[in-house]
Amino acid sequence: MAARDALSQTTRLASSSALLQVLFRLVTFGLNAFTLRYLSRELIGLVNVRLTLLYSTVVFLAREAFRRACLSGSTKRNWTKTINLLWLTVPLGVFWSVFLGLVWLHLLEVPDPSVVPHYQAGVVAFGLSAIIELLGEPFWVLAQAHLFVRLKVVAESLSVVSKCILTVILVVLFPQWGLCIFSLAQLLYVSVLVMCYVIYFVMFLGSPEATKKSFPVARMKALLPNLVEDETFVNWKEARLTWSFFKQSFLKQILTEGERYVMTFLNVLNFGDQGVYDIVNNLGSLVARFIFLPIEESFYVFFAKVLERGKNVKDQKQDDVAMAANVLELLLKLVLLIGLTITVFGYAYSQLALDIYGGSMLSSGTGPDLLRCYSLYVLFLAINGVTECFTFALMCKEEVDRYNVVMLALSFMFLCASYFLTRWHGSVGFILANCFNMGIRIAHSVHYIYNYFKESTYSPLAGLLPSPVLVLVYIISGVITGFSEGFLCCDKGWMARLIHVGVGALCFAATVVTMFCTETKLVHFVRSQ
Repeated sequence: MAARDALSQTTRLASSSALLQVLFRLVTFGLNAFTLRYLSRELIGLVNVRLTLLYSTVVFLAREAFRRACLSGSTKRNWTKTINLLWLTVPLGVFWSVFLGLVWLHLLEVPDPSVVPHYQAGVVAFGLSAIIELLGEPFWVLAQAHLFVRLKVVAESLSVVSKCILTVILVVLFPQWGLCIFSLAQLLYVSVLVMCYVIYFVMFLGSPEATKKSFPVARMKALLPNLVEDETFVNWKEARLTWSFFKQSFLKQILTEGERYVMTFLNVLNFGDQGVYDIVNNLGSLVARFIFLPIEESFYVFFAKVLERGKNVKDQKQDDVAMAANVLELLLKLVLLIGLTITVFGYAYSQLALDIYGGSMLSSGTGPDLLRCYSLYVLFLAINGVTECFTFALMCKEEVDRYNVVMLALSFMFLCASYFLTRWHGSVGFILANCFNMGIRIAHSVHYIYNYFKESTYSPLAGLLPSPVLVLVYIISGVITGFSEGFLCCDKGWMARLIHVGVGALCFAATVVTMFCTETKLVHFVRSQ
């Protein structure tokens, strides 16, 4: 029963997170289209690649390991020690912010002040914003562990909307401020985000609702670091697991943001080309981020709650194993079909999408090839997100440590592949290197899942095998839309474009109908959950 409750709450969390990601990506999508009309490609490239990389690196290195360790297992734990451990993210964030800030200021190429002014202020602001966000980490983990869906939706929605409103106002009224616009907007974003969590817990703790739910924290003072007599400051089991995840998170960040590190440190693309790459990357990841990332984050919590870390399949509760295997199989089938749909239809409609979005600046040159390659990369992202979320939820400390060695070798291979493929094929090389990286990670996770379930009667990896009829429909749709693009897009007028869109709509409808007819088990799961 507890497992079914966890599944129900997790699917609600995943759905809400997906809606949030839709909002974030659509807002970013619109904001990029808007700012392109007012600001230079160089400024957008610097903000969206270099400064955002500084912020994401500090935040990721300071908190990712703590999140994974503290969200593992049951919510029934000594929360005082867990909260103490989570507050260590702040000094760690200060260290990374200062260290990386100095690297960004003194070791990297400084942009021309006449093209992008106020670079130093931007580095300080984005580093400071990372530290401010880390102040809300204990609140975020408590909310995530207890599946406070509405809080996450409201907090992140308000922070994004506030950031966008301020950005638009300043871009229209004071475009000459340049980098300061994005710095102020970033500081507002993290401030609103943290304040939403703080205000919620101030109102929630001690309320009848908290008492009814037997919430483990009774007052705000308990959310600050606390020393307990005759007890250790932190749970050392959690701390050791955090250290294992920290070593892994360091490598995972390189793999996740590898192309940005190569751009930033090796100068393989100028700021203008980085701007175009980032815009196409945002467009290409629109669906991938708002669907796959929430599923990965939410079902990591589900698998960690339902199955016990470090135990083999025979030592788990068999009802929970059955549910976890069924959910994993259906999740794999769901993300596989979404990824295949994006790959097939993305190829024929990349140039049209870029032409509508950014005009000839994006639809000419490497833009369409970038987006086509990204459509294939989405398929790798889809499968990797679910397979890794299960693997990381079940690995014991020793397995995590062994995986860190694999990640170290993979990081080196990925960075080398990124550099050489970019020299050979320009910015498209980044996406090809990412496909290579994801392929190896998927192979590792699939191997782990196969070994985990081989002593049971369950085969969740069957979710990676779509029906032959559906595969045939995908192939036919890809061929038809490919010919349609060649004959109708994109320099033959708007009527030809509309016919091209109509052809794609018919093929897509045929694909969806076939999906409903052949994947009835998946359709029932999506409808019921």
